[in-house]
Amino acid sequence: MRFSRLSLLWKILIPISLVMTIVFAVTGWLVERSVVSTTYASVEQEAKASFQAYESLWKARADRLASVSQILSTMSDVRRAFGTQDQATIRDTAGELWSKVDTEDAFFLVSDAQGTVIASLGAPATFVPNDDLPMVRVARAHFPKQAFGFVQKSDQLFQVVITPVYVQSVGGSALLDVLVAGYKVDNKVADGLKRSTGGSEYVFTSRDYVITSTLGRDATAQIMPELLRNPSASQVAGYLALPTPLPDVAGTPLGQLFILRSLAGARERLSALRRQILALWLLALMAALAVTYLVARKIMQPVAELDRAAAEIAKQNYDYRINVYSQDELGRLAETFQSMCESIRAAREELIRRERIETIGQLSTSIVHDLRNPLAAIYAGAEMLVDGNLPEEQTRRLAKNIYRASRGIQDMLQELLDVVRGKSSASEMCSLREVIAAAWDSVAPIADTRKIELIAEVPDGLECPMERARMERVFSNLFENAIEAMRSGGRISIGSEANGENILVRVEDSGPGINPALRGRLFQPFVTAGKKNGLGLGLALSRQTLLDHGGDLWLDADGPGARFCLRLPYAGNGARG
Repeated sequence: MRFSRLSLLWKILIPISLVMTIVFAVTGWLVERSVVSTTYASVEQEAKASFQAYESLWKARADRLASVSQILSTMSDVRRAFGTQDQATIRDTAGELWSKVDTEDAFFLVSDAQGTVIASLGAPATFVPNDDLPMVRVARAHFPKQAFGFVQKSDQLFQVVITPVYVQSVGGSALLDVLVAGYKVDNKVADGLKRSTGGSEYVFTSRDYVITSTLGRDATAQIMPELLRNPSASQVAGYLALPTPLPDVAGTPLGQLFILRSLAGARERLSALRRQILALWLLALMAALAVTYLVARKIMQPVAELDRAAAEIAKQNYDYRINVYSQDELGRLAETFQSMCESIRAAREELIRRERIETIGQLSTSIVHDLRNPLAAIYAGAEMLVDGNLPEEQTRRLAKNIYRASRGIQDMLQELLDVVRGKSSASEMCSLREVIAAAWDSVAPIADTRKIELIAEVPDGLECPMERARMERVFSNLFENAIEAMRSGGRISIGSEANGENILVRVEDSGPGINPALRGRLFQPFVTAGKKNGLGLGLALSRQTLLDHGGDLWLDADGPGARFCLRLPYAGNGARG
């Protein structure tokens, strides 16, 4: 439906609802964008805080291992036990001291300078005596300092601190043994990190597989392939991922630790915010539309009343009263409209009165004009009869002229009276050619003086039912108008043809034609131009005569001159003589 066809009430409600929707959409988008940015920044800060907590925890564990290892490496009893190179002696001597200084689930290994395990305490089954430890050889580059890092053994990951144990010799300090202390990175360690960092998820990876994870099995299977393929991804499967490398003793990344922070809570809060904005928009829209509807209805009532008043005025009901009593602009408009209606009614009454007077005057003038010629003939004939003794033949001719003139006056008055009253006389079957000939006889004298000829191409047997006198008057009027227009001579052509149930007659002249400004009003009463006498009733009465006969009369503007077309009902073959 086009907007222009809507009522004013809907034209007010629709833009308001659209504007409110756009405003809320933009506002919601800005708020959501700000909330998303703030939420993600908050989650990122939580992830970074978890990373810092992890670093602090792991540094503390490494420092504790380093301190314990340093204490052990400096104790004389431990040095003597290491010097025996006996596994049982080393385990017995160092084990008692290890248990006193360390309460964590840690282990330590004693190896020679080449990395061959001599003894172990609390070590997992992965490490056995005589096992080779390549990390010791790598760590020798850092001696006499301690070396820190992660070590992978089979499919297990360990955090270790490597401490050299020196003895004094003739040539100076000599490397006696190497103490390797460490923790196993397992589920217990990962869960401890999760608890200590407020719920962040920890996933330790080495190369292309997961060592341990605080995520469930399904979540790990869903998330980790993507992270292993793209470690730099910041978000995956609803988690914010913060990777950090796990260096070995030499400082080379051995694997990665992924600290994951769930975005589920942020997304739930965002969804709740969206629902709240949507609910607020609906409530605001309903409230705004309700208030607007009530206000608009209050405004539209006088507008609707003015609309009804205009419709009544269009129906010429100038007595209609407008029921608007407000004191605002609409009330003043209603008062002005009512005043305008009263002015129109008064002006219309005055116009009707003047038109009636003017119509009476014009009609009287026209009647006088039409009656002047036959009355002049009657007057002249009567004067000749009174003033002299005329021969019998001339007297008879004058009497005949007087009779014809008086009969024409009587027919003219009767025709005018019938038109005014809407009555008509009985129709009779007439020959169209005879009617045209009789009409031409009445104007032939003046046509001859102006050298105007009639060219009639009408078949003899063409007949139709008509009121003969009125139809003769129609053709006489057309002939008189053509003769009046052709003052320097010319011709009048008449052609006819039977077309189905109608007879079409064309009357055209070689005159200057009809003024284009008059063509639309040509058949209205009192419309005339270019004639010395008459006020334009002829064509109006002629068309009414054709309409009374079931036909019509119109002007064909194509071509030079004036061409009038008449349509009459055709009687058919049965009517032909």
